[in-house]
Amino acid sequence: MSSQPTPLTYEGILEMFRQTDRIIQETALQMKETDRKFQETDRMIQENTLQMKETDRKFQETDRKIEESARQLKELQREIGNLGSSVGRIIENMVKGKIIKKFQALGYDVTGCSPNKEFASEELGLLGEIDLLLEDGPVNILIEVKTTLKTDDVRDHIKRIGNYRRHVESKGFGGPRRFIGAVAGAVVSPGTVQFAHDHGLYVIVQSGEAVEIITLPEGFHAKEW
Repeated sequence: MSSQPTPLTYEGILEMFRQTDRIIQETALQMKETDRKFQETDRMIQENTLQMKETDRKFQETDRKIEESARQLKELQREIGNLGSSVGRIIENMVKGKIIKKFQALGYDVTGCSPNKEFASEELGLLGEIDLLLEDGPVNILIEVKTTLKTDDVRDHIKRIGNYRRHVESKGFGGPRRFIGAVAGAVVSPGTVQFAHDHGLYVIVQSGEAVEIITLPEGFHAKEW
């Protein structure tokens, strides 16, 4: 015999509706959670996209700064090269501008000049270079040349003159000698001029291709080393 189906009762129908409603609500909640997760994923994707754009912008900015630094480095190298050339031109102009005759007018019997005079003494630990050396028998006039002459350049040259004197005396070249200092520049401030004069150094300025020894103050005496 086949079993008879259980007749539906009012309570059974209500229970079925309640279960169906619960399933619908759970499904709706799951769909909301799924939608929330999709929205969160989309937000994360958008944030990552923004971060990637910002990272790309920073890389581009870094590249720009590297290119700018490279450009500035090239410009600095060009200026350094020009600076060396400017010093060389000043020395050439001093020779062409008859600096020898200008010192002769001050009473020095200058007969020759030597640009870029290097000196060294291992025994004394000395090493240096004189930009322009003028010779007057036992008197040597040592000239330091800068495009922009500063007070510290004068101080350094005073030390350089002392070192050169020690070098010459250690070699015993031709008996006793006297050493006189001078500094030269295309740009020289009044303070630097006064400092050099106060320490017994001549000051030479360049204007175009002409060079002049600045007028000496009253009571000036060239210092001898």
